[in-house]
Amino acid sequence: MSAVLEEAVKALNERLGGAGFDGSAKFDIDGEGAIVINGSGAHISDDDTDVTLSASADTFRAILEGEQNATAAFMMGRLKVDGDMGMAMKLAGIMA
Repeated sequence: MSAVLEEAVKALNERLGGAGFDGSAKFDIDGEGAIVINGSGAHISDDDTDVTLSASADTFRAILEGEQNATAAFMMGRLKVDGDMGMAMKLAGIMA
C-alpha cells in the first residue's frame, strides 16, 4: 500500500469531517494508485466514478497541502479531468 495514498486518504477524510461526498470522484495518482471519494468518505480504490482527476504525486500533494490551486493546475495541464466537470468543481471545495 502506498504511503502517499494512505496519507491522502487520512487528510481527505479529515477535510470531509466525517461526512461523505455527494457524488463520486477519483484521484488517479501517477505511479501510486487511486483514491475514491463518495458518500462513504475517501478510501483507496479504483472504482468507477462520476469524475476522474489525474495528476502526478507531486502535483496532487501540492494541491492537497494548499501549495497549488487545483484550477490553476488544470489550466497548466498538470491536472487532467475526465467526466462530470460539475462534480470536479464540487470537489474543489474540499481541496481548498
